[in-house]
Amino acid sequence: MRRAESKILSRKELASRIAQRKQRGDKIVFANGCFDTLHVGHVRYLEGARAEGDVLVVAVNSDSSVATLKGAGRPILLESARARLVAALKAVDYVVVFSEANVEPLLELLRPNVHAKGTDYTTESVPERGIAQRLGTRIAIVGDSKEHSTRQFLHDVRKAPHV
Repeated sequence: MRRAESKILSRKELASRIAQRKQRGDKIVFANGCFDTLHVGHVRYLEGARAEGDVLVVAVNSDSSVATLKGAGRPILLESARARLVAALKAVDYVVVFSEANVEPLLELLRPNVHAKGTDYTTESVPERGIAQRLGTRIAIVGDSKEHSTRQFLHDVRKAPHV
């Protein structure tokens, strides 16, 4: 079994590996997220994404982009820890950290067969829908219903009585 750290790649190395996998005929699936405090909803999302193809690439938001998206006090975990946790999941083949406002540059670079998004999206509401259509990338909505969120988890932890 590969060590999780070996799954975390630079864009250049990731692009090379994906090109090799495509030459072999593998179907590439791309997923992304903040993954700040990994929870069961994340695991189900990534397992659902993996079921859409042969290779799962996961883009993890950088610390700066999580702070911009989620606000004060976030991220809880540093990007290196979040990337390592995601990489440790069996369903995940490769991880890359990104700091752009969205994953369009990564979709353009990797040109995956499938762009997987969680059930808080519809195929019409996916922000990268336009570029996915242009690239011929199918959008798949995967995972369980949005019953789990880091925001709710943090709210519950803060309200829990201290023992």
